[in-house]
Amino acid sequence: MTRRRTRRRTGRGGPLANAVAVLLGIVWIFPVYWMVNTAFKPRSEAMSATPKFVPESPTLANFDAAINQTSFYRNLGNSLIVVGGTVVLAIALGVLAAAALSRFHFRGRRTVMVAILIVQMLPGTALLIPTFLVFNQAGLLGTYLGLILAYVAVVLPFSIWVMRGFFIAVPVEIEEAARIDGASTWQILYKVLFPLVAPGVVASSIFAFITAWNDYLVAYTFMKDQDGYTLPVWLASFSTPTTGTDFSGQMAGSVIFSVPVVLFFLLVQRKLVSGVSAGAVKG
Repeated sequence: MTRRRTRRRTGRGGPLANAVAVLLGIVWIFPVYWMVNTAFKPRSEAMSATPKFVPESPTLANFDAAINQTSFYRNLGNSLIVVGGTVVLAIALGVLAAAALSRFHFRGRRTVMVAILIVQMLPGTALLIPTFLVFNQAGLLGTYLGLILAYVAVVLPFSIWVMRGFFIAVPVEIEEAARIDGASTWQILYKVLFPLVAPGVVASSIFAFITAWNDYLVAYTFMKDQDGYTLPVWLASFSTPTTGTDFSGQMAGSVIFSVPVVLFFLLVQRKLVSGVSAGAVKG
């Protein structure tokens, strides 16, 4: 009787849960669909008061105009340099800090962890002006290094906390066995522990990539001229006081802007799944 009741309850709740999931999926994906839909519309059709869910005269002119802007490739290169530097530096420092906080017991360790947590809780806008003043004194404004360090300061606390949890989950006996076999501390870190905490590294790299790739305010504030702007600032060029906002061109630029994020996530998603499986087997 109990099994039958459970099956009935599951059968009744299943369609309802599926319907709610489908509804939430539609609500989530509709803005993405509307962005892509508007990207293929001529400007006159995009500005029409009557919304059209399918373009009547689809065109690729918006994508062509966005890509052929003189600043597009320069700003794209800036974004790739800054994002790549942010991900590499945040992961390198995060792995070392997480390993130290999870494996070594030293005076002030709890204080350091509390300080990292407090920094993570602070809003980025609250740190913008102090960071700007410090970087101005150090001569880092308008440089790739300054922008990378600004993003690393934002993503590093999150990366440390995430990867520290994965380091703690790895049994200490694995390190002891490697040390008995003659492995050094660095060999244990990068050849034994690093593959086991790969899911945490991937999660941190995704967060670092998205944070640096999507940011507008820091890039616009810290870079002194248009030659140093990144793609989020480039998207703002579709709005001017004289001509207004070119919604079709802006949505086409947004689609182009979103492609690298999707590709990066699809690339590291396999690493995330394989890292979880490897950790389950080895742990």
